[in-house]
Amino acid sequence: MKVGSQLIATLAFFCGILTAQRAFYLGFDRNEYPGDANLGALRQTFSYAGYWLNNPPGAKSNSWRGHRAAVESAGFGFLVLFNGRVYAELKSVNNARRLGQSDAGAAAAASRREGFPAKTIIFLDQEQGGRMLPEQKAYINAWVDGVAAAGFRAGIYCSGMPSPDDNNIVTAEDIRAHASGRDITYWVTSDACPPAPGCSFSAHPPKPGQSGVSFADVWQFAQSPQRKDVAGRCTNYSRDGNCYPPELAAQKLYVDLNTATSADPSHARTR
Repeated sequence: MKVGSQLIATLAFFCGILTAQRAFYLGFDRNEYPGDANLGALRQTFSYAGYWLNNPPGAKSNSWRGHRAAVESAGFGFLVLFNGRVYAELKSVNNARRLGQSDAGAAAAASRREGFPAKTIIFLDQEQGGRMLPEQKAYINAWVDGVAAAGFRAGIYCSGMPSPDDNNIVTAEDIRAHASGRDITYWVTSDACPPAPGCSFSAHPPKPGQSGVSFADVWQFAQSPQRKDVAGRCTNYSRDGNCYPPELAAQKLYVDLNTATSADPSHARTR
């Protein structure tokens, strides 16, 4: 073997070791703010926290508002979230574009009010899965463009699971295929065991690509409450179906669990 070939083989070997040892980071999200008093206990387990900029799905208020500094001071990174529109609100492609532009402006303004820096990745919460209809595509792309124009970066929270009612289309793949080269960070949800580990607090969580979506940077692998129709084979949830971090199980403070390629997936820390 020539010296050059030996060097290449050695470098490939060590690169393989580094890849295998690469760290992934455990985080949580929940619709309700956990309270300042619980941040220290949560930080013993988690590297980052979901942070809502507007009312979470089904909520009439946003209890996260005004707590960014406390969350960062406790040592957390962020998953910054903006709750998007459901299909019934979009009405038409032209109206969907207008709503996407308007909501992008609202997301950027809320991010600034909360003190998040420029270039923070804001994740649009796309709750409805399956193949995106023309109105949904128009809304998502307008929102992504508007967030970028406002000086932030765009992410999408969406399903990473095949939709059995829609020819097994994976929402994340469908959005990406129709994004026309837009720069989008993907946070996918896939909570079926396997590949999900269920309500697991391992210090070495799986890589997001194990969700089945190779390009995902964040994977939500457990939800509270447990979705029996999807995650029924997961055996490590509590008896009531929720997922409780070990330090706060007695308080019944339930969470959703995520693994990410960064300890600050939104790149939103100010220090």
